[in-house]
Amino acid sequence: MIGRLRGLLAWKRPPHLLIDANGVGYELEASLTTFQTLPELGAEVVLFTHLAVREDAHALYGFASTDERALFRNLIRVAGIGPRLALLILSGMSADAFVRCVRDGDALALTRLPGIGKKTAERLIIEMRDRIGELALGPATGAGGKAPAAAASPSEDAVSALVALGYKLPEASRMVQAIEAEGLSSEALIRQALQASVRR
Repeated sequence: MIGRLRGLLAWKRPPHLLIDANGVGYELEASLTTFQTLPELGAEVVLFTHLAVREDAHALYGFASTDERALFRNLIRVAGIGPRLALLILSGMSADAFVRCVRDGDALALTRLPGIGKKTAERLIIEMRDRIGELALGPATGAGGKAPAAAASPSEDAVSALVALGYKLPEASRMVQAIEAEGLSSEALIRQALQASVRR
C-alpha cells in the first residue's frame, strides 16, 4: 500500500496530477480541495494517498491532509459510492459543508452534486452519521502553497476537468461559460462551477 508520496510536482490538470519521486512518475487523481493547496510546477509536494485496486486498473488518489483522506475512505465504504464519486463529492463541497449536510439530514443539498440522487443522498446521511464523529476535519495541509493560475486556456482546462468528474461536455461548457469572471485559474473556475451547480 502506498500511503504517502513526496516528490516534485511535474504536471497538473484537475483532477489529474503527476509527481516525480526520485525519477519515478506517479499519476494521481485529487479533489479540488487538494488542488488548491498545490505548489507551482517543479516544487516539492507531499500528498497522503489511497490506492484503489480493481481488476482492470490500479488508481492512486492524493490528498493534502490525512483528514481529507479519512473522509474519502469513509465515503467509499458507502454502498454505491466509488472513488470517482467520492472525489466529486470532496470537490463539490468542503468537508465542513458535507458534515453539516449529514448532521442536519440535508439530503437536498447533497442531491445537487452530480451523480447523487435522492436515495444515494439518504444513504450517505444514514451511513456517514456515525462516522463523521471520528473525523477531526480541518484545513488541508501538507501539499504546499496555493496553485497559480494556469498558463494557458483555464476555461478549457476547467471544462475538461468537469468532464473527467462526470459531467457531459455540453453541460460542462455551459457551467464554465456561466461564470463571468476573467483572470481565474482553472481550479477557481471549476470550484465556482461546482458551487453554482450545488446552489441550483
